[in-house]
Amino acid sequence: MARLLFLIIILAAVGQMTQTMYVPAIPAMSEFFAVESSYLQAVMAAYLIPYGLSQFVYGPMSDRIGRRPVIMLGMAIFLAGTVMAIWAPSYEIFLLASFIQGSGTGCSGAMCRTITRDCYNGTDLHRANSLVSMGVIFSPLLAPVLGGYLSSYFNWEASYYFLLGFGVLVTLAMMFHFTETLPKESRRNEKVWVSYRHVLSNRQFQGYVLCLIATFAGIAVFEAAAGVLLGSVLKLEPTMVSFLFVLPLPGYLGGSWLSANLVKKMGNTRVLYLGMAAIVLGAVTILVPGLAGMVTVSSLIGGAFLYFIGAGVLFPAATTSAIEPFPHHAGTAGAVLGGLQNLGAGLATLAASLMPAENQMSLGVVMSVMAVLVFISLSWVRRNQQHDEPVLV
Repeated sequence: MARLLFLIIILAAVGQMTQTMYVPAIPAMSEFFAVESSYLQAVMAAYLIPYGLSQFVYGPMSDRIGRRPVIMLGMAIFLAGTVMAIWAPSYEIFLLASFIQGSGTGCSGAMCRTITRDCYNGTDLHRANSLVSMGVIFSPLLAPVLGGYLSSYFNWEASYYFLLGFGVLVTLAMMFHFTETLPKESRRNEKVWVSYRHVLSNRQFQGYVLCLIATFAGIAVFEAAAGVLLGSVLKLEPTMVSFLFVLPLPGYLGGSWLSANLVKKMGNTRVLYLGMAAIVLGAVTILVPGLAGMVTVSSLIGGAFLYFIGAGVLFPAATTSAIEPFPHHAGTAGAVLGGLQNLGAGLATLAASLMPAENQMSLGVVMSVMAVLVFISLSWVRRNQQHDEPVLV
């Protein structure tokens, strides 16, 4: 398990690091491209939307031709987009480069869910998803730390040079060390729309997808807006901004650990509602000072910490419950999960980029809306469940 999960985590890390590594350099990028800092939230949207949409292609494709060729294709597209981002002469070209990067790393978003389903079932699958979730969360939160130091000592392009080198190393690792997890005899040649209809017709799957979309959208909006609030509104140094980004990380790790352990005793439904409660509390903690027109580090990071606890609990539990019923459509189910999750996050960050960024009210409102959607989604799942049984060891 260790070797396989390591490869999955570093593959997913390419996509996750690209999403947030530029955040501490937002003021420098704003000056370089001659645009307002708030506009640079659109960079995350330009990345996340194709990151989500491309998974709808990569997932069914991997069910037909295998996981390995899809990974190689996606990483090649990502590397081309990264080179373009480094040499982008204008803000518009940079947005296009981010779009191409997201179109490539969509393969990692689909495959990190699909490969675990190829190899595990039941509690082993939940444990694998928890470990992947814990490993993957390091990258988008630690990436700004590295990005902060690179932008302080070099320039904003240094982060993209790092992503280029890291992408090359991961591509080589997958080329020489990843063993195909979908045998030829297990591949499906049915029409794509048939696969999607089979997966999307499951009502509980629909509820879990909405839960994951809303949860991840809240995280993505925080990652996009916090850089602007901390760097451009509070005028903190890039290294301080990157440090503050790391502080919610223990919350997510703790939530993932709780998810893997509590599901055996409490069952999925209770664990999911526990995660939802933390998400609601975190969103409200950010919203209340925002309603007063304030930006405070304590409420911003403290609220994110609580929200990340809830996300850590929800992600592995909801992902496992959503994808486990589809052993023969794992690629398609993983594509729907990852695709809609990241597409929703991209649209949420795009909406947030159009809102005022003078205080944390807009961020608090968006995260609170996401918390409400989590509640609605879990209620939908509950209505379509006959009963909730603890997972047996």
